[in-house]
Amino acid sequence: MSAARRVATERATRLAVKPSPYHAAVNPCDAQESPRPSTARRRIRVKREDVEHDGPEDLADRLPAAATKKRATAKTETSMTMIGTKSRSPKKSKVIPQSLAVPHPAPERWKEAYDAIKEMRSRIPAPVDTMGCDQAQWNEQDPKNSRFATLISLMLSSQTKDEVTDAAVAKLRTGVGGSLSVDAVIAADETTISDAISKVGFWRRKTQYIKQAAQRLRDDFDSDVPKTVDELCSLPGVGPKMAFLALQVAWKLNLGIGVDVHVHRITNRLSWHQRPTKNPEETRLNLQSWLPKELHGEINHMLVGFGQTVCLPVGPKCDSCTLSSARLCPSAQAKKSTKRGSRDAVSTNSPAESESGPKIEIEVDNA
Repeated sequence: MSAARRVATERATRLAVKPSPYHAAVNPCDAQESPRPSTARRRIRVKREDVEHDGPEDLADRLPAAATKKRATAKTETSMTMIGTKSRSPKKSKVIPQSLAVPHPAPERWKEAYDAIKEMRSRIPAPVDTMGCDQAQWNEQDPKNSRFATLISLMLSSQTKDEVTDAAVAKLRTGVGGSLSVDAVIAADETTISDAISKVGFWRRKTQYIKQAAQRLRDDFDSDVPKTVDELCSLPGVGPKMAFLALQVAWKLNLGIGVDVHVHRITNRLSWHQRPTKNPEETRLNLQSWLPKELHGEINHMLVGFGQTVCLPVGPKCDSCTLSSARLCPSAQAKKSTKRGSRDAVSTNSPAESESGPKIEIEVDNA
C-alpha cells in the first residue's frame, strides 16, 4: 500500500459547528480532517504469521490480549464444528421406494407358471438350498451374531456363487476366532479378512465394506442388524436386495422382495413385465405391485434355485422344463440338431459299417 493511500485511510472527516452571523436558528458546519488512530490489525496479522508454527503458550504471550481472546473464541467454534461433524453419520439413510405410482397388472397365467416352477423345485435340489444366506446363521449361538452372519453372507454373495460364498463365510468365522460377531470383525485386521474372502468377487472392496459396516453397527445400532430397509441400505456395500433378504432371514420381516440376477432374468423370460425391465429394482417394484404378499418371502429362494439348475443364464434346459410343454414360457427354446450331430448319429448307429466296409472294398480292389 502506498504512503498516500495509507495517510488517506488513516484520516477521518469531522464536522465543526459554529454560530451563524445571520440567523440564530441556523448553525453552519465546517468539514475538518483529523488523523484517525491507526488500528493494530495489520500488526496483529504480521505477528500471527510470525508465530504460526509456535506453540499455544508462545502465541498467547506474543499476541495482544484482544487478539488472543478472539483467537480462542474462533478455536472453540472450530472445535464445536469438528465435534458435530464426527457425530454425523458417514452415510445418510436413503429412502428405498416401496411401490409404483401406477401398479403393474398381473400377467396372464402367472399362477400356473409359479406353481409349475415350485413343483420342479421340490424335485430338483439346488446349491441355494444348502449354502444360501439363510444357512450362515445356524453356526452361531448368540442371536445378534446369527443376524450379523446372515448380513455378512449377503454382502459376500454379490457376483459370487453360493458354494464360494459359503466357504468364505466359514473361513472368515474361523479367522476371527470361531464366531462372527461385530466386535470380532472390528478387532481383526484387514489382512485376516482379505485372506478369508479372497475367493469371492470384488474381495478387496468387500473387505473394506465389512470393516466399515461393523463399525457402523457398533456405533449406531448397538452391534445389531437394523430392522428397516433404509437403515440397512445406509451401510456400506448393502443394497435393496440384501436389505430385504436380511430382514426376511434375520428378523422374519416380510417387507419386500429380494431381486437378484436370477429373479430378474427369469421373470423377464416369462414375460411377467409389460416391458422388459432394465434392472433388479425395476423388477422388484413391478413384482411387488401384483404378486400376493404372502409369496414375497419365498419367490427369491424358489427362482434362484430354478435359475441355478434349470433356467440357466446360458443354455437353459428348456427340454426338461415343464413350462415349455405347457406353453407357459414364451422364451422356451426348441432343441436343435446340427448336421454334425446327425452325422455322428449315423456313424454311431452303424460303427461296423463305417469302420470296416470301406477297408474291405479297398482291399478287394487291390487284390
